[in-house]
Amino acid sequence: MRFQRLCFSLFFTTFAFLIHSERALAFTPSPSIRNGGTCIKERAQRFSTTVFSSSNVNDLAGPAIGFETSCVLTKEEVGSVLTRNEGTAKEKRLNVYGISLIFISLLTCPIWALAMTITNKVNEAFPDLDPNRSFYDSTGKIWSKVWLSLAGSTPTVSGDVEEMSLREKNGQACLYVANHASWLDIPVLCTVLDPVFKFIAKGELGKLPCIGQQLRGGNHIMIDREDRRSQLRTFKEGVGWLKNGVPLMAFPEGMRSPDGKLMKFKGGVFSMAVKSKVPIVPISISNTHAIFPGNALMPVQSGEGKLHVHVHPAIDCEGKTDTELEELVCTALLSKIPLDQHPIPTLPNEEEIDVLTEQALKKSAVRQGKEAVKEKATEGN
Repeated sequence: MRFQRLCFSLFFTTFAFLIHSERALAFTPSPSIRNGGTCIKERAQRFSTTVFSSSNVNDLAGPAIGFETSCVLTKEEVGSVLTRNEGTAKEKRLNVYGISLIFISLLTCPIWALAMTITNKVNEAFPDLDPNRSFYDSTGKIWSKVWLSLAGSTPTVSGDVEEMSLREKNGQACLYVANHASWLDIPVLCTVLDPVFKFIAKGELGKLPCIGQQLRGGNHIMIDREDRRSQLRTFKEGVGWLKNGVPLMAFPEGMRSPDGKLMKFKGGVFSMAVKSKVPIVPISISNTHAIFPGNALMPVQSGEGKLHVHVHPAIDCEGKTDTELEELVCTALLSKIPLDQHPIPTLPNEEEIDVLTEQALKKSAVRQGKEAVKEKATEGN
């Protein structure tokens, strides 16, 4: 019994310290001028995110390192001390930096898990106290900020941040969408999006320790893309959250990009925003694929100066089709991610060439028909 009390006392002391540090430092400004005074840099030195705000988003180039040049390390630069299934699709590597992060995870994850367990008990006892599970979700956001800070990988943020904060304060829901290139995308987004939002995540993630506990306990939306009924249930849940004023966070690609390059979007994501009549806010995430590549067990390098998040202006869905929204979101995401994350242009195959040729012939026939009508009308006059 004494041991349990000691554990709980240790937990509350540690967790209270993390909350106090995160909140106090997040509002400690240290202003400096960048780009000749067009951009104000406000930085809290430890657990906060570096934020660049500007009226003209084009003034911001994105990450300080790795926008025009790639941050991806070669196998020699990674310096793996452990390699599994080398040369196969299931290859996994671990270097000294990754080993250090394992120890950081072993230190912080039990505190996070205990925090979720306790807050879940409170929510079960008092269900009306926090119906959106915002305090429960805050445990994951605090863990993300602490873990990234200890890993030396706190991201910088730019773009329409002030408008995003104002929208959240007014309880205005929206659909956040971002490119997805790494496991690191989730904690990186958790340092930016606040106070409460719900992820649309793959059902398999619910089985992972800590992350699964966070998704299940926070009532996030779990989807099985192979199950049609699961997709319909996801759509209804998503629309329900949006109509209740709770934003959603989705990855329209539907899966992690294996090489960090933006992939073709899956259907259905934007329909929730159209149905709920809420705007879509694109978010460009830079260089997570270089910090935590798909063939690594843990991140392989620090993200300092490389990890960057850009919040784009909201896109109004009214009067736009899913195809038009896809094009607008894709254009926005590509405008602020590094060049090595842009998709490589591909030549159309024979079937696509036939379709394009047929479309061109139809357009040509229509144009010729209109010209013939005009000529006849001119002759008649």
